[in-house]
Amino acid sequence: MNQHLNYHQSKLQELQASLLEDAGVQLLVLREDLNHPFVSGNKWWKLKYNLEEAQKLGHDTLLTFGGAFSNHIYATAAAAKDVGLKSIGIIRGEKNLPLNPTLEFAESCGMQLHFVSREDYRKKTESHFVDQLKNRFGNFYLIPEGGTNALAIKGCAEFAKEKIRPIDCTHVCLPVGTGGTMAGLISGLEGKPKVVGFSVLKGGSFLKDEIESLLGSSTHHNWEIQSDYHFGGYAKQTPELIDFIGKMKQEHNLALDQVYTGKMMFGIFDLIKMGSFNRGSIVLVIHTGGLQGSGI
Repeated sequence: MNQHLNYHQSKLQELQASLLEDAGVQLLVLREDLNHPFVSGNKWWKLKYNLEEAQKLGHDTLLTFGGAFSNHIYATAAAAKDVGLKSIGIIRGEKNLPLNPTLEFAESCGMQLHFVSREDYRKKTESHFVDQLKNRFGNFYLIPEGGTNALAIKGCAEFAKEKIRPIDCTHVCLPVGTGGTMAGLISGLEGKPKVVGFSVLKGGSFLKDEIESLLGSSTHHNWEIQSDYHFGGYAKQTPELIDFIGKMKQEHNLALDQVYTGKMMFGIFDLIKMGSFNRGSIVLVIHTGGLQGSGI
């Protein structure tokens, strides 16, 4: 019998700050980081239909890709365990012992870790490399790096319709890595409200093309990518960012990570300071989870 991924209800948190009052902006945080203890935030929605599809096709094993600190590896391992599937993680780079907490957790969930060179890892989308993996591990259901595929976008569109649409807001903000979650939100919200993605990658301008590709023939154009808040690139950080994350925890009891949500929230406050949001704006921030990688 197929098992489904458990979902814990998220909550809406309003932030109070003099900056917000002065700017006339209301800032709400949808705490999707609370929707599952391990498969939190957007990972839950990206994996939901992939898990159902794997079970429908009769697979008993998931295989996916990620770096040594990957939220996706962490979440997939937990999700597979939750629904009674086996899992394999193809990890970029050499195996270092002891394993870091992310990989240690994944292994504790039963995920089989297989380390490959960075050169081989770049072949992860090539059919002959996937065939080599099938020869080694047998049959499996493949989930791409970061979890982004058509089924992930379907899940994120459903999230937009069920959880975001009922909230009165003018803007929806989220951090962006591969672009799958943002494409799903744009699709599900159908042009209202405006969706603002904060790229966590250096040179994130390519994300616009990636999201347009994921959207296909969509006619929804009420969205934009902010590329100025990557703090040096993926997983890079600065003392200024770490200080900001500490203040958000202290002043608002809001835990953020330095890879995704911290950069987004820093960007939002900076844009509010610069007057980029009109008075009367209601900004909804999606907390996409990922706190396992924050060291918090």
